[in-house]
Amino acid sequence: MRKALGDDVDLKVDANSCYTPKRAIEVGHMLEDYGVSHFEEPCPYWELEWTAEVTRFLDIPVAGGEQDYDLQQWQRIIWMHAMDIIQPDVCYIGGLTRALHAARMAAKAGMPCVPHSANLSLVTVFTMHLMGAIPNAGPHFEFSIEDTPWTQGLYTPALKVRDGQVMVPEGPGWGVEVNPEWLAKAERQVSELE
Repeated sequence: MRKALGDDVDLKVDANSCYTPKRAIEVGHMLEDYGVSHFEEPCPYWELEWTAEVTRFLDIPVAGGEQDYDLQQWQRIIWMHAMDIIQPDVCYIGGLTRALHAARMAAKAGMPCVPHSANLSLVTVFTMHLMGAIPNAGPHFEFSIEDTPWTQGLYTPALKVRDGQVMVPEGPGWGVEVNPEWLAKAERQVSELE
């Protein structure tokens, strides 16, 4: 990728929890050689000590936390500096208030926050508002370029990338409106406790 895109493009890599510390460190050094600027979730996310070991041995910033929802786990992640960049997911962690709490704990520890935002559903809108509200917002925003048909037409106005930036939606609430036509076509499921 570096050869194809040149040195002006900032490359980021997500390992999706797949390496042991030894292998993650080997891969991380290779990524450093190619100027990759972000190494996400190099080890299984529940193996915090493994990720912390990788973080200690690499110069490339290690990121993670998208799947963590327990605020006590977040305290542990931040206390042990398991990673360089935290990535809470507003929906996985249980809402904006809990995501703000994790981001503020990280800010006190001097750690940047680049929240996880997997697709162009409302999670991206929530994440944009979160990043606009925290002092330790990281240097980039996770804006999906993957085609997810189920999110198309979900809300208006659609988010637009201009010159590599996306503006936080303005207006009441989240700044977008859910499209009633999209909602009418959506499958509805109800869970009930017997």
